[in-house]
Order: sequence, then C-alpha cells, then structure tokens
Amino acid sequence: MAKRDYYEVLGLDRNASAEEIKKAYRKKALQYHPDKNPGDKTAEDKFKEAAEAYDVLSDASKKSRYDQFGHAGVEGMGAGGPGGFGGGFSMDDIFSRFGDIFGEAFGGGNPFGSAFGGRAGTRRGVRRGSDIRIRVKLSLKEIAYGADKVVKINKLKPCSHCNGKGAVSESDMKTCPTCKGTGVFTRVTHTFLGQMQSSSPCPQCNGEGKTITNPCSVCKGEGVVKQAEEISFSIPKGVEEGMQLTISGKGNAPKRGGVNGNLLVVIEEEPHPELQRDGHDLIYTLFLSFAQAALGEDLEIPTIDGKARIKVESGIQSGRILRLRGKGLPDVNGYGTGDLLVFIQVWTPKKLSREEKDLLSKLKDSPNFAPNPDKEERNFFERMKKMFS
Repeated sequence: MAKRDYYEVLGLDRNASAEEIKKAYRKKALQYHPDKNPGDKTAEDKFKEAAEAYDVLSDASKKSRYDQFGHAGVEGMGAGGPGGFGGGFSMDDIFSRFGDIFGEAFGGGNPFGSAFGGRAGTRRGVRRGSDIRIRVKLSLKEIAYGADKVVKINKLKPCSHCNGKGAVSESDMKTCPTCKGTGVFTRVTHTFLGQMQSSSPCPQCNGEGKTITNPCSVCKGEGVVKQAEEISFSIPKGVEEGMQLTISGKGNAPKRGGVNGNLLVVIEEEPHPELQRDGHDLIYTLFLSFAQAALGEDLEIPTIDGKARIKVESGIQSGRILRLRGKGLPDVNGYGTGDLLVFIQVWTPKKLSREEKDLLSKLKDSPNFAPNPDKEERNFFERMKKMFS
C-alpha cells in the first residue's frame, strides 16, 4: 500500500510554518492516542503515521528532501525506513522522542497521566539514553562507492553485575512510598474555576516507581557503566559534507533500563588534492601551455578511479569546459551520477628568455595570432553564470 503524503497526514498545506506543523501533529497525536482509543488498531496506525510525518516535516533537511523528491528522498533517514517509525520504532520510542510536544498542550508535566489515565503516564516516563555524535572523514572515492566503517567509542552500557537494575537484587528495589509505584506525582490545586489536577514525575523516585535500598557496588546504583564498544555501519554512496546518518539504538543506555539513544554520524569530506566537488559534479582545472593550446595534445587527467586520457583539440581557448559524463559522484537517493568538468586554462608565461621574446615578436603580427573569438566564446561569461545559477 502506497504511503500517504505527509502534508495530507497532518492536514497541512506545503507552505505550513514550523509552528503550524507542530500544532497539527499535536492535534493528530492526541486524537489517535492509544489510551484514548484502546484496542483500536486503526487509531494506533494513524498515531504512528502522524509521528512519521512529523519526524520528516519538523526536520529542515528531511523536509527539503521530501519536498523535492517525495518519499524516495527520505528513505533511510528515519522516515519509515530502517530505524524510522514505520520500520520498527515502538510506541515508547515515540513518547520518548516527542513527548515534550504533548506536554506543551497541558502546560508541562505528564499530559497523558492526567488526560487519559495512569497507564499512559508510565509510557510517558520511559527513559531514553542520550545520543552520541561522532564525525567520520571520507575520501571522494569512499563517497563515490560507499564505505563500511568500524568505530570504537566509549559509551554508557547496562551494568552486567546487576543487569542494569542498579540494585544488588530484586528484593533491594522497593515500591516508592510517595507515588505508590506509579512514578507519577499528582497535584490538585484549588482555583476560582474549581479543582485543577496536574501530574509530573515523582520527585522521590524520578518517575521510576521504585527506590533502591541496596545499590550495586559496581555501578553505584546507576545501572550503567562506561565501556568501549566497536560499532560497524555502512555509509551509502553519494553522501555530502555535514549530512548526518542515524544508527538507531547505538547511543548511550539510560539509567536503570529504558530505550538506548542513537549514534549520530556526521559526514566530513576530506579535500582531494586535485579535484573539487560541486554538488554531484567534480571539477578539475587543466592548465595548458600556449603551445599545447595552439597545437593540441592528448593528456592524462585525474579522476576518482585514477587517470583518464582526454584529447585537447588544437586552438582550444581558456574557459572551455570539457565534460566527462558519469565521472562525477552519485546522488545519495539514486538519481543518477554527476560529471567531471575539465576547465581549460591557458597559462601565460611570466618570464621569457631573449630567444623566446624574439620568437614571439615575429609571430605576434601574424593574422593567425590576432584575437578573433566567435560568438560562443564571446558569450563565455554568460554561459558560466547560467551554469552556476
């Protein structure tokens, strides 16, 4: 079944502001919340669909790609693909990630604990570990063909001594006397409008519902310890400088159980000694001597894969662009491959010997040496402006 348009899912037009997107998602999430629609599979699916739409439209980078390429533009970026809401995120993940948005509708605290009953309150309190952000440098060749990487990072992992509980044994974990195990502290305030009830995480147990009487000696009751871990992942071909890849569940573990954070991989491009990147195209400036430009020559130029031979025709002018199709970089979403653009630059010598000066003096008055650009060459700068506009 084809996915619905994300703007349609949230009931928005394509010019909606960030605040309008947030409000529309909040409205849909409250409308289809599982505790408001118990046992309704259709409502649950719409709840997840709204979360997926908001995940894309609330992120400027994802929204730009979606507006340009549709669903194909955000595949693998957390929109229904691996790690996306449509690809296996639990309800707890959604509450953990976007719960603050629900809270705004009720002035903070635990909105579902007061609006839809206690069961949602426990969902709202699911802990999520922090994300870890790293930078990975890639050569142009790795960008062109993709790369498999292995990184070693220090991260918070569940304590193996207490299995992440933070207590020596189960008997050392007691029901919190303040919240009676709900993890929610409810406050009733009397106002001129009547009684107002609000809920927030219990201050004694921090919303866990239990207190530890005998903490683990290894993790000191935290339930997590710092350990090194090697993480393997694949980087798709065609990525760009500053692009961020999300490796779900590979971030820090939360204290005493919950949902792991993510590993965020930020792409850095290593500069190439001879080639420059312009989107999906690569640029190489080829300097020719006056003699080479006048006589023509077969020359080697660098490419991502090594060297390529090109034929420089006699009489070539500075500013001419030779295009080697398909020798650039692939689009990260699979929309073709760029070209290698060879910019011709005729080098004028800065110093001349006496013999060279005499030789050029004899040639400068020759009709063939008089500048005589054709119409195409006269419009060179106009063409350049159109190329990069």
